[in-house]
Amino acid sequence: MIKIITVFLTALLFIGCSSKATDTNVEPMLVVQKSLSSLKLNDQNGNPHAITADTKKVIFAFSKDVGHTCNDFFATKPDSYLADNNAMFIADVSSAPSIIRSMFIMPGLKDFKHTVLVLDDENTANSYKAKQNVEKIIIVSVNNNTITAIKNVSSTDELMQEITK
Repeated sequence: MIKIITVFLTALLFIGCSSKATDTNVEPMLVVQKSLSSLKLNDQNGNPHAITADTKKVIFAFSKDVGHTCNDFFATKPDSYLADNNAMFIADVSSAPSIIRSMFIMPGLKDFKHTVLVLDDENTANSYKAKQNVEKIIIVSVNNNTITAIKNVSSTDELMQEITK
């Protein structure tokens, strides 16, 4: 019985975390000159956050691998690294089944000292990942909550370079 449950949960994990489907009828939110002022998300501890006027970079991770890359990178930096660089990090966990999210993903995110904003609503996530390469780290430059540039990077070296610009 335990084997069956383990296989079932493993299957759910792979099905939920590997979905690359997005609704093609959604309005893309990551567009130059669009505002991020309406984006309000909770962090890994349930605390609400909004993009502030001081924020200069918003880093999005839409896939599991990209999320791990970013979290591993931020874990090597001081706890205040993102805040010191006027940056925010958003991890999309919306494609994972809710049981996987609550049992594994959220407890794992709570171990990090850096702030991880959690994008857990699939409809909202679809509008932010529409027309984006979800297999890349997406760095959105903002000025007064308005998107001024969007850049896709693949490595932590590129990520660090973009954050500290």
